[in-house]
Amino acid sequence: MQQISTKVLIIGAGTGGYVAGIRCGQLGLDTVLVDGGDGLGGTCLNVGCIPSKAIIHAASKFETVAKAADGGTLGITASKAAIDLKATVAWKDGIVRKLNTGVAGLLKKAKVKVINGWATFSDARTCTVKTADGDITITAEHVILATGSDPVELPFLPFGGDVLSSTEALSLDTVPGKLVVVGGGYIGLELGIAFRKLGAEVAIVEMADRLLPLYDKALTDPVRKWLETHGVELHLGAKAGTFEKGQLDVTTKDGQALKLKADKVLVTVGRKPRTQGWGLENMAVAMAGPFVKIDDRCATSMKNVWAVGDLTGEPMLAHKGSAQGEIVAEIIAGHDKRFDPVTIAAVCFTEPEIVSAGLGPQDVDGRDDVITAVFPLMAIGRALAIEAGDDGGFVRVLASKTDHRLLGVQAVGQHVSELSNSFAQMLEMGAVLEDVAGTIHVHPTMGEAFHEASLRALGHAIHI
Repeated sequence: MQQISTKVLIIGAGTGGYVAGIRCGQLGLDTVLVDGGDGLGGTCLNVGCIPSKAIIHAASKFETVAKAADGGTLGITASKAAIDLKATVAWKDGIVRKLNTGVAGLLKKAKVKVINGWATFSDARTCTVKTADGDITITAEHVILATGSDPVELPFLPFGGDVLSSTEALSLDTVPGKLVVVGGGYIGLELGIAFRKLGAEVAIVEMADRLLPLYDKALTDPVRKWLETHGVELHLGAKAGTFEKGQLDVTTKDGQALKLKADKVLVTVGRKPRTQGWGLENMAVAMAGPFVKIDDRCATSMKNVWAVGDLTGEPMLAHKGSAQGEIVAEIIAGHDKRFDPVTIAAVCFTEPEIVSAGLGPQDVDGRDDVITAVFPLMAIGRALAIEAGDDGGFVRVLASKTDHRLLGVQAVGQHVSELSNSFAQMLEMGAVLEDVAGTIHVHPTMGEAFHEASLRALGHAIHI
C-alpha cells in the first residue's frame, strides 16, 4: 500500500476544496487534494450552479425564439421554434468539461497533488483512499474537510426512474410533457421555470403557504405572477405523496386528495451535508445538528482539522465555501484571518431573478430606526430597453436612520443577479447612503436603480 505524508490534506474538490487547494499551493504548502465525488469543481461546477444556469440560459433563448414565432416580438419574427434537448445538454456538458480542465490546470500550476478516489478516515488526520490503482494511506498535519452536500431524498419518493433530483433533471435528453416539481425553493423554481420555457407543462407542489418562504413577499410576488401568467400550476400548503403509474398523489391545503399526471417528478426539497461514508465518526469532531461545528476560523473541535462549505451549515452557497477555503489556507500558512463576513449575498435565478444581501424587512419588523426605500425598475431606461421593467421589479435599500449606514439591499427583476456583487461590496465596506448616492453610476445600466433607491432613502430621488 502506498503511503503519503503531507502538510495539508483536502477532502472534496468542490468550490471550497479546490479553492483551498489552489491557495495552499500559492502559499507554498505541500498539499494533497482527494476528489471522490462529482469531479473537480464539485456539485456546483458539474451538476449544480454552472450546468443549471446554462440550461436556464438556453431556455430563455428558446423562449425568445418561440415568441418571435408566435406573432413576433420587438418587431422580430421567426419560424416555429424547436429544441433538441440532447444537443443542448451536450453543449452544457462541454462548458462543464472546459471548466473541469481549467480547475485541473490551476491545481497543477499550484503544485497540488490530486488523487481520484474515495477517502475513509481512521482518525482525525489519517485516511485511506481507494483508487483505481490501489489503496493509498495519507497522513497530514492539517486536514480540510470540504465534502459538500447531497440532495434530500424523500422516503416515499426515492430517486430513480422518473423521480429525479436536480442532477438527473440537468441531463434529460427530451423535454418532459408534464413535469411536477416537489419543493418551491430556489432549485425547484429555477428548473421548473426553465422547463416551462422549454415547453413542458409544469406543476409545483410546496408545503409552505407561499413560494420561496425564506424571502419576503414583495420579492417573490413578481415570480409568482410570472408562474401564473405562464400557466404553471401551483399547489401551495400541499403535501406530495407517492408516485405510481404516471400520477403523483397530493394532499391539498384543504385536505383534498389529488392525482397529478406527470412524465417526470423533480424532487427539490433541500440539500443535506455529506457526512456519511468517509469516516467522520472516527475524527472526534463536534457537530452542530447535522453539520460539522466550526468557529470563526473554520476550525473544528479537533486541532488542525478544518471544515468549509456546505458541510458547515447555512447558507449552503458555493461562494461561501470558496471564501472559507481561501481563509483556511491562509490561516494554515500563518496569517491572522477570520471568517466574519458582513453579508453573503444570495441569488435566485428565477424569472425574474431575486437578490438579497444583508437585512430584509422581516429582520427589522417593528423597528423605527430603519429607513426603507424602493425604486421600481420601470423607471430605469436600461430596464425598459431590455424588457426588464414591466414585471414589477425593483431595488430596495434598508439603512439606519441615525447614521445612514446600509443594513441590507434586495432586488427582483430580470438580470438583477449582476447587481449582487455591488450590493455585497457596499455592505462589506460599511457604506452609508451618501456613499452610494455620491458614486456616479453609468447610464444606461440596471445599477442606476441602486443609486436611485439610495437617493430616495435620502429624500431626493431624481427619476421618480
